[in-house]
Amino acid sequence: MSALAQRAEDYLRLRNALGHELAEAVRLLPRFVAYLDSIGATTVTLDAALAWAQQPDAAPGSNLRAKRMTVARGFARHMAGVDPRTQVPPLGLISYRKQWRPPFIYQRADVELLMTHAVQGIRDPLRAASHHTLIGLLAATGMRVGEALVGVRVNVPSHVRMNGVCR
Repeated sequence: MSALAQRAEDYLRLRNALGHELAEAVRLLPRFVAYLDSIGATTVTLDAALAWAQQPDAAPGSNLRAKRMTVARGFARHMAGVDPRTQVPPLGLISYRKQWRPPFIYQRADVELLMTHAVQGIRDPLRAASHHTLIGLLAATGMRVGEALVGVRVNVPSHVRMNGVCR
């Protein structure tokens, strides 16, 4: 195992211990280190990171090149604290524009059908009423689901004992 490969494992282990999402890094960082090893690089350089990120196997229009550069930049930032020869690629070197998807606009009949199915399709009456109300709230206000769920506040007097957790 090369010194860079060992540093990459240490980096991933550290990021994991700190609670970071590593789905992309676990998949892409070993490939980046293998590329560095294949070209004989002993540290991360701007040219090497750019060449790896722009390899032709990424489909045009995909965000793979930007993801590669993000992984290379993160590892380079880590390595800069260990090896002063490390070059950290600047932000924006490879840009990615997320594709905007137009929202689906429900018609009144669609909303009414969803609300009806919520009441008829859910056996627990409290859960059915909650879903029915939530669908109506989303339709009437235009809120996102996360906004509606987080925005619900329950004010219960301190003398009332509750056995559940309200969200």
